[in-house]
Amino acid sequence: MLTRILASTAVLLGTAATLGAQQMSAPAADVTITGQVIDLNCYTTKGASGPGHKECAIACAKAGVPLAILGSDGTIYLPVSAQPGDPQNGKLLAFVEAKVKVTGTTKFEHGLHTIEIKSVTAAS
Repeated sequence: MLTRILASTAVLLGTAATLGAQQMSAPAADVTITGQVIDLNCYTTKGASGPGHKECAIACAKAGVPLAILGSDGTIYLPVSAQPGDPQNGKLLAFVEAKVKVTGTTKFEHGLHTIEIKSVTAAS
């Protein structure tokens, strides 16, 4: 009886681990996201964004605070690179607190939405 219970538990745990792995990692996909470039720190800690926050966001970005894209659906995408030590703020600095269209490869890993940027243009 105990052997059967342990075997059933092992099967359930294996299934849960498989489901958890599927939720942690979604396949990469090229997409175009329309959204606003935000200063990740001020937006997430103070809700600061928009034209009145532009100078602060630029100063933060130049100091190393990551910029991100706040998608029109409310999802925050953190720019990343497959190349180690490849900072991404330079790709977004000209568009701080403005609306953009960003095309790139998105992933959802460990609860974080990322995008490897291929192009950025101003959006209307």
